[in-house]
Amino acid sequence: MVVRIRQLQPNEVADFWKLAFSDANAGWTKLNGPYFHDDLPTKDYFEKVLAKKYWLNNKNRLVITFDGTIVGSVGASFKDNDLKRWLDVGITIYPEKMWDKHIGTQALKLFFDYLFKIYDLPHLSLTTWSGNSRMMHLAEKIGMRQEACIRSVRYYNGEYYDSVVYGILRSEWMNGK
Repeated sequence: MVVRIRQLQPNEVADFWKLAFSDANAGWTKLNGPYFHDDLPTKDYFEKVLAKKYWLNNKNRLVITFDGTIVGSVGASFKDNDLKRWLDVGITIYPEKMWDKHIGTQALKLFFDYLFKIYDLPHLSLTTWSGNSRMMHLAEKIGMRQEACIRSVRYYNGEYYDSVVYGILRSEWMNGK
């Protein structure tokens, strides 16, 4: 079982859209910020606009492969916008049949190694919500600490959940290796 991260290639855009965005009821959509009620992009819009703008040649947005097949993605964005000192990460494994195989753990470790190499930052964070116990477990499993819990601010299916932020310092990451 080989997990890798890499940039999406132009010839993979249509297949990636099918994997990630063709099913509005996919399991991952119920865990990845469902309280925002974001619509998934159409194939045409993804291929013509989003892939070029956000995916191709973007060092902060990579695909996850498992034995050579794309199964997910990792991404990072600056919480402080143009200041570029606070980088927050995310991860999605799209097919439910690929969950619970430790792919996310391996991919997120690879992504943190990668980000700490390309950015001279002392800290990385991961923001999730209390309705996503898998993501909270993953963050803790790789050595992140809960740094913030903003209680009852995420409203989903008639219930309030917490927004939870995990973080790790470069020194902690390097010492844990």
